[in-house]
Amino acid sequence: MVKTQSFIIIVAGLVTVFGLIGYAYSRIFLLSDEIVLLSSDFASTTAFLAQKTNKLNEEIVALNKQTAQISGNLSATDQNIQNTKKSVEDVRSQVGGVEQTVGKITGAVSILERLSKIDPELLQKYSKIFFLSENYAPERLLEVDSAYLYSEKKTEIIHSLVWPYLRGLLETAKAGGITLFVKSAYRSFDEQKSVKSSYSVIYGKGNANQFSADQGYSEHQLGTTVDLITTGLNGNLAGFEKTQAYIWMQNNAYKYGFILSYPENNTYYIFEPWHWRYVGVDLATRLKNEGKNFYDIDQREIDKYLPDIFN
Repeated sequence: MVKTQSFIIIVAGLVTVFGLIGYAYSRIFLLSDEIVLLSSDFASTTAFLAQKTNKLNEEIVALNKQTAQISGNLSATDQNIQNTKKSVEDVRSQVGGVEQTVGKITGAVSILERLSKIDPELLQKYSKIFFLSENYAPERLLEVDSAYLYSEKKTEIIHSLVWPYLRGLLETAKAGGITLFVKSAYRSFDEQKSVKSSYSVIYGKGNANQFSADQGYSEHQLGTTVDLITTGLNGNLAGFEKTQAYIWMQNNAYKYGFILSYPENNTYYIFEPWHWRYVGVDLATRLKNEGKNFYDIDQREIDKYLPDIFN
């Protein structure tokens, strides 16, 4: 009985083992099939990816070529731009040069135009150097307002373009408490001849030559020169250098274009502190700043100021 039970148990165990082995083999076969399928799918996927990768590589190569071509085109374009810029700069430079030349020509024409309208005698040195013809007279003369004259009994005339500057000077001085009057202004050739003759009779010709110009050499004939006087001198010019009016003129006359023609130690005439000539604000300012006399400057330098003498 016991042997029979053991046999049965052994048989049952063997059946179970063989069953498990059979099940295992069946699973192995199934897994093998799945592995084959997966391998096939993997191979297909790998081939597909390889194909895609090759295609992408080809596209990358093509894109690289296009990029290189575009870069080359951009480089060429940039070079063209640089060349164009240089050409533009060259043109601008040429245009600038032309404009500068045109500007110089225009300026020269403007100067010539102004010179054609300005009396060339106005800045000449007429004290024993240049001679004014007996027929010379300024083109435009006007009477000085009697309010600015020392003597209302005598009419004085002056260059019309100088008058605004002289009037401004006199008015500014008056506003500052300085009294100035015009004693003498324009004198014609014949008037200067008469004045010189009178002085020669009174003082002797040698003495008269020290303070009075011969006809044709007087700045008064230009119509731009005045003899100024102030109160307290009894109508005399002598002593003007000791007045506040003279000090004021020394400090301010240049602002209105007037200069002292014959300062102390000049080589032409005696010191004439009352004798003031209009030469234009620019030239008068230069002479003031440099401490120079009108007659110390070369005539060619002086002539440069003629175009703007009334500006």
